[in-house]
Amino acid sequence: MYTIGIDLGGTNIAAGIVDDNGKIIMQGEIPTGSERGAKAVCEDMGRLCLDLVQKAGLTMDDIESVGAGVPGIANNEEGVVLFCTNLGWHDVPAREYMQPFFNKPLFIENDGTVAGLAESVAGATKGCKTSVFLTLGTGVGGGIIIDGKVYSGPHHIASELGHMIVEADGDQCTCGNKGCWERYTSGGALIRGANALLADHPESLLYKATGGDPEKMSAKIVIDAARENDEQAKIVFDRYVEYMAIGIVTIINFIDPEVIALGGGVSRAGEFLVQPIREAVAKKIFYKNVPYARIELATMRNDAGIIGAAMLGKDNTLAN
Repeated sequence: MYTIGIDLGGTNIAAGIVDDNGKIIMQGEIPTGSERGAKAVCEDMGRLCLDLVQKAGLTMDDIESVGAGVPGIANNEEGVVLFCTNLGWHDVPAREYMQPFFNKPLFIENDGTVAGLAESVAGATKGCKTSVFLTLGTGVGGGIIIDGKVYSGPHHIASELGHMIVEADGDQCTCGNKGCWERYTSGGALIRGANALLADHPESLLYKATGGDPEKMSAKIVIDAARENDEQAKIVFDRYVEYMAIGIVTIINFIDPEVIALGGGVSRAGEFLVQPIREAVAKKIFYKNVPYARIELATMRNDAGIIGAAMLGKDNTLAN
């Protein structure tokens, strides 16, 4: 039997048919077109599933279940997307809209959560009973696995790790609060930090790479300049690492995972990013003589959303 995983994004919808070994055998992608409204998007997700089944030479009788990862908060029990800022969704009955297309069990979870599940099944945290996945991109998302099961909490918000408040009265966050962790540890944080220094430092590699134009700044430019020991880039990068350590130590203190896996666009910096984070975390760990979570790079990359969503329907992956 096979399962289908759907990765819903603000720009595109990706989906794939996944076998029992966690391998994608057929996948496809279509534009999201969120301006058309939630019902139209959900119906497109259903049609995409049917199209992939046909292209794979299968029928829906070969499909055990369908899972969807969404960029927001979902109530899997009710099949409702409670809140999704990027799409403008509130209390969307996604299961009701989609199931007429395939009449199979449909599971819905946060996209960071399903990526964490993919890592635990076939990636960096495989074999761990308890792990945390962090996606470092435009924002900071997370996925928590406890005793081998996805954990999103009784109110479905446990994976919103980017909105831990780490700085009282800190930077304004898009969520409405101030001082959220993602304001200091997202790709956007690197960009904002570099742009704050740009005009005053024309000698910097940051300035040379952008011509002094803040619109051309990227997280990659900051990290590449830091690799070259550019003084201004190092200031921004070191501040980023410090805030990453603050959040990770907090996660360790209240979850005590075996592994914390770092994914998302910023993580492509590889060991240049991970090793300083490990060192900063080691300085902040409370229990100096007790083992604590390893910090590793996630390995599933772009396939994590599809594979993790597909695995939602497997036995014992969803916590009660």
